[in-house]
Amino acid sequence: MNPTRQMQQPKIVIVSNRGPFSFAVKDGETVAKRGDGGLVTAITSVARQYDVLWISCALGKGDTQWLTTVGKGVQTLEEMQIRLTAPDQNEYRGYYNVISNPLLWFVQHQLQDAPRFPIIDRGTWQSWSIGYAGVNRQLAETVAASLKGVEGPIIVMVQDYQLYLVPQFLRELLGDRVYIHFFLHIPWPGPDGWLILPPKMRHELLRGLLRADRVGFQTERDTRRFLQTCVANLPEVRVTRPWRQIAYEGRSVDAAPYPISVDDEGLAEQLATEEVQDWVGRIRRIRGDRQLILRVDRVEPSKNILRGLIAYRSFLNAYPEYRGKVYFLALLVPSRTEVAEYRNYLRDITGLAGEINATLGENEWEPVRIMLGNHYGRAIAALSEYDVLMVNPLADGMNLVAKEGVVLNRRDGVLILSEQAGAAEELGDDALLVSPFDVYGMREALHQALNMPQEERHARATRLAAQVRGNNIHAWFSRQMADITADMAEVAASAVGVD
Repeated sequence: MNPTRQMQQPKIVIVSNRGPFSFAVKDGETVAKRGDGGLVTAITSVARQYDVLWISCALGKGDTQWLTTVGKGVQTLEEMQIRLTAPDQNEYRGYYNVISNPLLWFVQHQLQDAPRFPIIDRGTWQSWSIGYAGVNRQLAETVAASLKGVEGPIIVMVQDYQLYLVPQFLRELLGDRVYIHFFLHIPWPGPDGWLILPPKMRHELLRGLLRADRVGFQTERDTRRFLQTCVANLPEVRVTRPWRQIAYEGRSVDAAPYPISVDDEGLAEQLATEEVQDWVGRIRRIRGDRQLILRVDRVEPSKNILRGLIAYRSFLNAYPEYRGKVYFLALLVPSRTEVAEYRNYLRDITGLAGEINATLGENEWEPVRIMLGNHYGRAIAALSEYDVLMVNPLADGMNLVAKEGVVLNRRDGVLILSEQAGAAEELGDDALLVSPFDVYGMREALHQALNMPQEERHARATRLAAQVRGNNIHAWFSRQMADITADMAEVAASAVGVD
C-alpha cells in the first residue's frame, strides 16, 4: 500500500510580507493588480491544482482601503484565495525599516559597515521584540484564524527573512496540525556572519526557524551554512544527516536547496506581445550598430552596480578602440528609497555614469545610459537584445535576471556572472565567472565576451538556456511539493504502522 497515493489533497497556505496583489484606488474604486515576481508566477501556476490561500500584510493606502471595505476574511481573486492583515504602523516600521531592512538584509548579504553599522541600541531591541515579533505573530494568528474548520493535511509555506519567527508562533497556535515549510530567498551567511547579531537575538531567530519541518534555500552553500550556524549557536542541535537534517528538541528538521527559477514559457509569451516588441525596436535604435552591454537591477548596494561601472570605465581606457563601438545600458529600479543607504547609492551611481559620459563620450556617442523605473516590458525587450549581460552582485540568493536573460536573449549573448550569485551554481560552467570585487577581472571579462567567437557564443548561450528551461519555476515548486508530501506520507505511514 502506498501512503503517498492515499494522502488527501493538502490545503496550501503561503505566508509572505508582500502578497500576490496590490490594490490602488482609481476613480473611487479599488483596483487589484497582480504582482509579477517569480513567487507569484509559481503559485499562480499551481493555484488551479491545489487549494491555495495566500496571507500577507496590507501595504499602502490601497491595500488598507481594500481590506477595510471588502477584504475582511478570505477573498478569492482570479482563482486564488487571499487574505490581508493590517499591522500596527509603528510595529510595521520597526519590523521592516529597522530589523528586516536594513539589519537582517545587510547582515545576510554581509554588507554591514562594521565600524559604523549596525548600532544595536534600545530602539533596535524594541523593534525586534515589539515590531518584528509582533508582525510575525500577527501573521501566524491570521493563518490560525483562517484554518478554523479546515480538515485534512495542511502545508504552510513561509517565505523569506522577514518571517523567521512565524514557524514558532504557528507551533504555539496549531501544534503539529500543520506541516511548516520555510523558504529563504536571500543568502544565508556562515556562522561568523551571524555574530553581528547579539546572542539572544540570533538564538531567538534560529529557534523560531527550527520550528519548521523543512527549510529550503537557494543553493547547496546556503544549506551547509545554515546547518553550521545552528550547530555553532545552539548546543542542543545535532546533525543527523550530513548537510540535510538536524535534530532539535525531539524533532527532525530537514534542509535542502531549491534554486528558484523563471517561467520560461511565460517570458516567451510576453516577449512576443506588441508592447514588448515595440520596446525591442526602441532598444535596437538606441544601440544602433554597437555591441550592447546590459544590466538590469534594483538599486541595492548588493547588486554592485558601482563596481560594474568602474570596470566599464577601465575597459574603455584600456581598450580605446571600443569607444563608439559599445553601449552600456543600465535599467535600474529604485528600491527602498526610505532607507538612506539606498538613496545615497543611487546618487553615487548617477554621478559616476555622468563622469564616464563627460570624460569618455565622443560626438554623438554616450558611453552609458541609465533608465530609471520599474518597466518590466522594457526589461524583457532589452534582455532579448544584449550582446553582454553583466550580473555582478556582491551576494545574491539567486539573481533571476541572469536566468531571465539566458532564456530571452536572441543574439547569443554572453553572461558575465558573479561567483557570489546563487545562479553561479547552475550557470557557472557556461557564464564568465568573476569575483564581484575584482574590477580588473570584470574589465577583462568584458573584453573576452565582446571578442568571443560566434561558435563559442552560440554553444554557451544554447546550454545556458537549456539549463534554465529544464529547471524552470514549475520544477522549483514541484520539487518542494514532492519532498513535503513524501515527508507527510512517511509520518502518516508511521502513525498507522505502514512500512
